[in-house]
Parts: sequence; C-alpha cells; structure tokens
Amino acid sequence: MAGGAAATIYHNPRCAKSREALALLRDAGADVTVVEYLKTPPSRDTIAALLARGGIAPRDALRRDAPAVADDAAALDLMTRDPATIERPLVETAKGVRLARPPALVREIL
Repeated sequence: MAGGAAATIYHNPRCAKSREALALLRDAGADVTVVEYLKTPPSRDTIAALLARGGIAPRDALRRDAPAVADDAAALDLMTRDPATIERPLVETAKGVRLARPPALVREIL
C-alpha cells in the first residue's frame, strides 16, 4: 500500500483474527485508524453504510453466536443495540469494505 493509504479497522483487540488483520494492514504500510467498536460503537447508519459499501448483507455480518433475526433490518438493530454481535474485523479503505474473516481478505482492498 504505497504512500500509507488510509484504512479503518473496526477492531476488537481480544480477537486473534482482528489482531491478524490489523497486523496485515500495518505490514502493508497503511495509515490505520483503529476503532475499538466495543468501546466506541458505530451508529446504525454507519454499520449500514459500511456493509452496503462492501456488498455484505447485515445478517451475514452477525457473529455466528448472535441471536437469530428475522431480516436485515433486525440485524442492524441488533448490532446497534449490542455491538458484540458484529462479526469482526470490518476493514474499510478507499477500495472498499471487507469483513476480514479470514484476515487475508483485507488484501483485496489494499
């Protein structure tokens, strides 16, 4: 990533996959903004915009152990109420948004 291009990672430092994605970004020379989403939860609109930009259905961005939801609107409501239900890490660059599971998917947007 030449010139330290900007990247934002919605990160949980306790998650190995999230730490691995962050390391990939830093190793690529990205200028990384780290958002610890459990401490600073994104708004419903932010979550919706990130997922839309990445072509990710909200239900597909829920952790597997999250409660079942009826539809994408309910998934967004749940993620807003309980950010721990958001699958991690979400990574955004000028080239797009990826749910970096596995972390190597972040390379698609570097």
